[in-house]
Amino acid sequence: MNRLLILCTLWLALVSGVARAALPAAELEGLASDDFDARQAAVAGLVARGDEDARRVLQALSEDALMVAGKRLVILAKDGSASDAATGAPLRPAPANPEGVSLNNSLRQTVDGALAGFALLSPDPAARLQAARALQADMGDAAALLPLLDKALKQESDAAIRAVLVPLHAQASLHAEDPALRLQAVKDLSASASPAVKAMLLELLDKQGDTYNEPNEGVRAAAQSAVKAIDARLVWSDMAGRVFTGVSLGSILLLAALGLAITYGVMGVINMAHGELLMVGAYSAYATQSLFRAQFPEYVDYYLFAAIPVAFGAAALVGMALERLVIRHLYGRPLETLLATWGLSLVLIQAARLLFGAQNVEVANPAWMSGGLQLAENLSLPWNRVMIIAFSGLVLLLVWLMMNKTRLGMFVRAVTQNRPMAGCVGVPTARIDTLAFGIGSGIAGLGGVALSQIANVGPDMGQGYIVDSFMVVVLGGVGQLAGAVWAALGLGVVSKFLEGWVGAVIAKILVLVFIIVFIQKRPQGLFALKGRFVDS
Repeated sequence: MNRLLILCTLWLALVSGVARAALPAAELEGLASDDFDARQAAVAGLVARGDEDARRVLQALSEDALMVAGKRLVILAKDGSASDAATGAPLRPAPANPEGVSLNNSLRQTVDGALAGFALLSPDPAARLQAARALQADMGDAAALLPLLDKALKQESDAAIRAVLVPLHAQASLHAEDPALRLQAVKDLSASASPAVKAMLLELLDKQGDTYNEPNEGVRAAAQSAVKAIDARLVWSDMAGRVFTGVSLGSILLLAALGLAITYGVMGVINMAHGELLMVGAYSAYATQSLFRAQFPEYVDYYLFAAIPVAFGAAALVGMALERLVIRHLYGRPLETLLATWGLSLVLIQAARLLFGAQNVEVANPAWMSGGLQLAENLSLPWNRVMIIAFSGLVLLLVWLMMNKTRLGMFVRAVTQNRPMAGCVGVPTARIDTLAFGIGSGIAGLGGVALSQIANVGPDMGQGYIVDSFMVVVLGGVGQLAGAVWAALGLGVVSKFLEGWVGAVIAKILVLVFIIVFIQKRPQGLFALKGRFVDS
């Protein structure tokens, strides 16, 4: 029994000695050297080992805990204890006055990337996937990680993780010494749709003097083919992104134009202060957010739900006040109405400056609207714009229901189509004018809430949308919801495509020229009103 105990003790001591000698001190000597190449080679050697001892040393190096004490490398813990870097054996007493091993930015990036790469060997699939995605975002020195990626790829069986590891391995292999490895890497990367991968492949085709960065002609030909394939995918993603941005811009224009379509259709008033009603809605969102931050900080992420009715009510009240006090006295005098509403817009702008200051104010997105939906490496749909599109659709549905399923909507349509006849059959046209102006102004206020989530909120913010709103109304057809929808979305998408080709200023000019020509050919717009008075 005693003999068996002695043998077991000797075996354990032997195994412990082998484990502690698993990291030869010679492999660590370069870390203590002042020569950058030697230090880089030592780090690369540790990465290539890919075992727990190498990870322990690299972790200490990353945390500035790796020290030089005489000719020995030691790891100094935060509690003051020390251990031998090669074996991990504790040192008692701890060495006096050790010198730290410093890293430059390049080596630190390599070390941090390697530490992330070690998680690729974790037994937990979730940890491996997280590590692979972290490396996908920032690989640092890709060539230094090649041995680690080789090891991880050979033992990985999860299809989702392999789908991330294969392009990572290909990126790391682009600068391998073997041309066959570089060729296979280019072929693997040809299935990508990433602008970053395209840039890497283009580097292979660059010249330094008369010499290509990639010396092998076959690899260069494969890289050219891969760049063309990636370009084809990027074009579609770019087009999808422009369509989405155009639809989100069209949604803002729709909210601004819906109210204008109602007021212009009912009263024929060109309200130059309509843009400032968007500003009223945006500042209402700002005021609601400030109230929640001060009084209900735990619910600040939900301030938008309170801001929506506040903005609608505030803009509606301002609109009805404008109609009652000024516009009502100028019916049938379009020039005077135009000048009066322009003056009112200046009054509202100055009022905002006095109340909130001349500088823009911050209206933050709630946490649940942050981030986006990643559909491709160069195509992300921000949640705030997705929510704006959905919100515009909801407002459009409510306006349609009001106009087609309520008594008020019937009166509004009657006054729009034939005001004298509507008055003769008992429709209170003066009251309908006020209510329609209030509803149209309230909808503009909702547009301001949506606009506050993607643009600066300031006193002048509405002026950039008044002309576009009128273009939507005129192009779609006065008083027509369907026309406003098609015109707003069409103008938004077309504007974004033109901006990408000729710039924002030229794009706006081209859109304006198109609308002028279109109205010359079809004055009633895309959808014409029907009715005896209108048709006559």
